[in-house]
Amino acid sequence: MKEIVNLAADLAKEAGVFLLQNFGNITQIEKKGDRNFATNLDKEAEKIIIDKVKTKFPEHGIIAEESGNSGENNEYVWIIDPLDGTHNFMRNIDIYGVSIGVIYKGDFVAGVIYMPKDKELYVGDKGNGAYKNGEKISVSSTKDLKECSISFDSSIRYAPEVMLGVLGDLAKEVFNIRMLGSSVRQLSYVAEGTLDLAVEFHDRPWDFAGGACIIKEAGGTLTNLRGCPLTYNDIGYIVSNPYVYGNVKDIVSKYLNKSSK
Repeated sequence: MKEIVNLAADLAKEAGVFLLQNFGNITQIEKKGDRNFATNLDKEAEKIIIDKVKTKFPEHGIIAEESGNSGENNEYVWIIDPLDGTHNFMRNIDIYGVSIGVIYKGDFVAGVIYMPKDKELYVGDKGNGAYKNGEKISVSSTKDLKECSISFDSSIRYAPEVMLGVLGDLAKEVFNIRMLGSSVRQLSYVAEGTLDLAVEFHDRPWDFAGGACIIKEAGGTLTNLRGCPLTYNDIGYIVSNPYVYGNVKDIVSKYLNKSSK
């Protein structure tokens, strides 16, 4: 695994440096759906990563946000988001990063997040801990929801009834709420204890795959919205320290159950 983790870290940094050097220099924007976009830089950063993964590990599969899937059923699969926080990046908001996760037979075994502006490299290696720039990290030990700082999904327009219900209940319980517009930022913050928890309803595997192993190795709890262990087939997640997870899951479940009746 060491060779895989080291390559993922190197490629995340290489793609991140490319993005930072080109921050503010977007030349092309492609609309992918309802207020969902990709830039020429997303695609170029993704190519940097994929070309070298294919050269080093041609037998590995790839799931990538911009170029799709190949070898998804292979034993090892790389899940890549070359630019998480594209909307921030487009507006010259420097909350963005690179996410690379690796699964083995469906299990998250390695993950890397790189935040270019602050040169922060987060690494998770199954069984070997979670690290930020080489220093071991862990989730917070906050036990009272009223003391928690949290992050929440900003795409409320997709499911306002459920999401506003959850947001309203959380607002009554927690200390404060952030909407960062970047899954890698909130996952890395939860992993190092800067935030206590986060809830996302519409994130795809490339958004959370890099953070999944990091969170687990940092002692956090990461599940899908129904409270089951998170897989790369899921959409949305709850992530937190282990102490307040149950409270948050109950709030989310209440509104998911209402919407399904």
